[in-house]
Amino acid sequence: MTPRPATEQLVAAAVDRISGRAARVVDVGTGSGAIAIAIAHAAPDSEVWATDNSRSAVKLAGVNVRRHQLQDHVTVVHGDLIEPVPGPIDLVVANLPYLPIADAAGYPELAGEPTAALFGEADGLGAYRRLLDACKARLAGDASVVIQLHRSVLAARVSDLPQLRARLERFTLRLAAAA
Repeated sequence: MTPRPATEQLVAAAVDRISGRAARVVDVGTGSGAIAIAIAHAAPDSEVWATDNSRSAVKLAGVNVRRHQLQDHVTVVHGDLIEPVPGPIDLVVANLPYLPIADAAGYPELAGEPTAALFGEADGLGAYRRLLDACKARLAGDASVVIQLHRSVLAARVSDLPQLRARLERFTLRLAAAA
C-alpha cells in the first residue's frame, strides 16, 4: 500500500507516545513494513514488532526490514493482531481496513491498492473492533493504541479504549450517512 500523509502523522503520533524511551511497539497489519521501519528509525531504542495475517505481506515486510538493515530492531511475524507478540506491549500502532467491501467500487482511486488492506466485511471496522478488544484484554493500563482511520490519527491509553471504540462507531455512522 502506498503510504499517505496520514500515515506519516500516525508514525509521528506513535513516536510521540513513546517519547524517546525504550518501548515494545507493535505495528499491526504491517503490510510492507513501512510503519514499523519508520518507527524503528525514529525510535532506535524501541523494540518493534510487525505483525500481519498475510504471509505475502510478512515476506515483503521482512525484505524491506533487511533492505533498511533493521533486522536487529524489527521482528516481523505472521499472525493475528497482537497475538504473536510475546510479553508486555507498550504501544500498538495500526492502519487496518476500515471501509466496507460493498463500497469498493466507489473508490476508483484505490483500485491499485491491495483490497484486503482497505476494505473489510460489513461496515469495514471489524478488524479495528477485534484489535481494541485484544488490546483491552492484553495491554497494561499505561500502554497506548494509535490508529489511522481514514485521514485521521486517533490515540488512546488502554483506560480510554471505550472512548476510542465510540469514535469508531461514530465514524461508521458518518460513512453510512454519506453513502
